[in-house]
Amino acid sequence: MATTPEGKIKKKVDDLFKRYSIWYFSPQAGPFGKAGIPDRIAVIGGRFLGVECKANKSRKPTKLQELVMKDIEKAGGKCFVVCDDETLDKLRTFILDWVS
Repeated sequence: MATTPEGKIKKKVDDLFKRYSIWYFSPQAGPFGKAGIPDRIAVIGGRFLGVECKANKSRKPTKLQELVMKDIEKAGGKCFVVCDDETLDKLRTFILDWVS
């Protein structure tokens, strides 16, 4: 089964969470899920974290995804858009600050 470019990013995020024993899940997409929710939800040091995965830098979150991520941050959570190794490193740095 071929993996999509976005699927490869999701796997990298999942591997990062597993490496640091971070609790996370992938919200249900489609008609049974809530629109705009980030691709990965995690809790790090008691802090809510949302990660939206994109295939590359040219792919941007939708307006609804941006609104949901803004609402999460207003509520005290943190959100990241991960689309390449550079943005994955920013997520890794955040994780290391919380798990160290």
